[in-house]
Amino acid sequence: MKARFIVSGVVFAVVPCVAQPPVQKVRIVFNAQVAGRPFACGATYDNVGSSHAQVTPLDLRFFVSHTELLTPDGAAVALSLDQDGIWQYRNLALLDFEDGTASCLNGNAGINNQILGTVPAGRYTGLRFQLGVPFELDHIPAATAPSPLNTTAMFWSWQDGFKFLRVEVATVASSHHANGFPLHVGSTGCAVLGFGDAPAEECAHPNRATVYFRIFDVDHDTVVFDLARLLAGVDLESPSPVHSPGCMSFSGAAACVAPMRALGLPFDGAPATEQSVFTRGARH
Repeated sequence: MKARFIVSGVVFAVVPCVAQPPVQKVRIVFNAQVAGRPFACGATYDNVGSSHAQVTPLDLRFFVSHTELLTPDGAAVALSLDQDGIWQYRNLALLDFEDGTASCLNGNAGINNQILGTVPAGRYTGLRFQLGVPFELDHIPAATAPSPLNTTAMFWSWQDGFKFLRVEVATVASSHHANGFPLHVGSTGCAVLGFGDAPAEECAHPNRATVYFRIFDVDHDTVVFDLARLLAGVDLESPSPVHSPGCMSFSGAAACVAPMRALGLPFDGAPATEQSVFTRGARH
């Protein structure tokens, strides 16, 4: 029963305090590699792709959303992201491994390799997240969008949406002629009505990849993104005779087949598979 006090004819009710359920802070660390070596702008890596090319990275950024921790019985608990005004917005985070130096001059100085948030206190043994921007945020204008969606390099103007994954490398052939190979993954087949007008329905090819680890310790493990795994089946030194060099998630683009499969995405009639780009690693 609530207590009542009368002071000068005014009745005050004392409302009992309701204890808030305890929460725990979570830090999910991401680690970018190329065949096990640390990703670094200006570095060179040998034997990448089906043609065993030597490459140097130009860019590596991607959006992660709908991050969930999994309990031992398999229940999914959404991670409530810290709203830092820079790297995280609502349930979305931008992971950025380029630093705007050396071979990555088209990038920027800021880097981010972690997701920060909270979950109800408990025991969690797994992790699941989506590579991509949620549909409800995917078609907002980048010029007026909150950070990190205002990163114009991640906006696909001709698709009126965002690049979920932006990977670019330069390959050096035996003639020492450098060829750029961009790999941009995002939704395609979108019914865009006009610049700044979001489609009412999901695009024909959403291209959002789900990454799932049945076993993952957020205090000791890292999420490893390996660029060599993504490009393993790509001939980086022979551009497509039909499309421009690289992969823009177009149907019919031969250069897209292997990386889309590596991400576990259905492509050109091939069904979705288990992704192989992200693995679990130990935090150092």
